[in-house]
Amino acid sequence: MLKDERSAGVARGQSLGVADIGTVMMQIQAELKRVPLFKGLDDRDIEALIERLMLRRLPAGQTIVSKGNLGSSMFVVLEGTVRIFLPAANADEAPIVLKELGSGGFFGEMALLEREPRNASVETVSEVVLGELSREAFVDFLQGSSDAIMAMLGEMSGRLRATTRLLETPAARDVNRESDEKLTWGQRLADRVAQWNGSWSFIVLLLGLTGLWCALNELARFSFDPYPYQFFNLFLAFLVALQGPLIMMSQNRQSVKERLHAETDYLVNLKNEIGIAQIQRELLQLKEQVLLRQLPSAGDKARAAVTRSD
Repeated sequence: MLKDERSAGVARGQSLGVADIGTVMMQIQAELKRVPLFKGLDDRDIEALIERLMLRRLPAGQTIVSKGNLGSSMFVVLEGTVRIFLPAANADEAPIVLKELGSGGFFGEMALLEREPRNASVETVSEVVLGELSREAFVDFLQGSSDAIMAMLGEMSGRLRATTRLLETPAARDVNRESDEKLTWGQRLADRVAQWNGSWSFIVLLLGLTGLWCALNELARFSFDPYPYQFFNLFLAFLVALQGPLIMMSQNRQSVKERLHAETDYLVNLKNEIGIAQIQRELLQLKEQVLLRQLPSAGDKARAAVTRSD
């Protein structure tokens, strides 16, 4: 029956008005490779997944999935635009738009592995053509390819190992010290020049040098660069030509350091979120264990009360 559905999916794609079904399939193949769950699959397995896709054309403004409903399919956007949003809690509130996906976007891939409620709703912004992969078709694909199972297990194991490594190693680090230890002499020079150029000592020195130059050249005996001080202008132009690139080098390095700070903040926040989620799970398990231990004692008390009444 699934083979009939696969051929029906291709035939349906041709009947949806897609100009070149081959081009569409190549597009689907490229986008499926971007899905983290399918990164370890080879071209043959990706093609087997494509055979199980059902193409759907939906008008603008139609809801594809609703938050809270059990997920059973993932979708690839082939044409048009969809909007992922959180529905408004009250009628007078606007929904919270999380993201808009155009051609090549995908969503709902985790529904292939778990039957959990959707975390957000998705609706069409314009007329769209979607490729839908159902959970049943995905299970049929896995049953026919042990290599695909091992590839996806390896991908999931790698992601789990990365999460474990993130939890075990400290995410906070001294970015300034690490960056300064890797500086070359040229970068240190650029920082010193940028720091000196932004100080009063440089301004006072430049003003003093200008006044001394003008005063010396006003004396006939020491005049070597009379007005309009062409050599002094050449010196200033040379000074500016050197200062500009050095200051830009220092600013670029500061930009890199700021990106490192932002990356460190992200890792710290991510680790905190994972740690808090783990604590919540452990508290929930502890609560369940306490409730299970209380149930026998509550049953004993109920039986004792019945015995006394008899």
